[in-house]
Amino acid sequence: MTAEFALVLPAVVLMLALGLGVAHLGTIQVSLTDAAADAARMIGRGVSPGEAAARIAAAEPGASMTVAESGSLVCITATASVSLGTLGALFDLSGRGCALDDRYGGGST
Repeated sequence: MTAEFALVLPAVVLMLALGLGVAHLGTIQVSLTDAAADAARMIGRGVSPGEAAARIAAAEPGASMTVAESGSLVCITATASVSLGTLGALFDLSGRGCALDDRYGGGST
C-alpha cells in the first residue's frame, strides 16, 4: 500500500498546485475586470485618467490600461502579465469595462 501511495502522492500534489494556480489566475481576471469597470465610471464622471490608472494599478501591480471612447461610452481595457510563482509560466490577462460618458451633458453628444 505504501508504494502505491508514494507513486500517487506527487501527482495529487501537482494537480492541487495547478488547480490553485488556475483559481489564482481567475481571481486576478475578475479583479482586472472590476477595476476596468471602476476606471471607466471614473473617467465617465470626469475624474482624471491618472486616478483611473491608479485604480487599475491597485487591482494588480504592474497592470496598465487603455481608453477607448465610442459615442457616449468610455471603455477601459486593463491588462497585466501574471506569473504563477515558482512554475515560471507567464500569462497575459485582461479585463474590460464600459460606462456612460457623463462629461458632455449626460452621455449625449
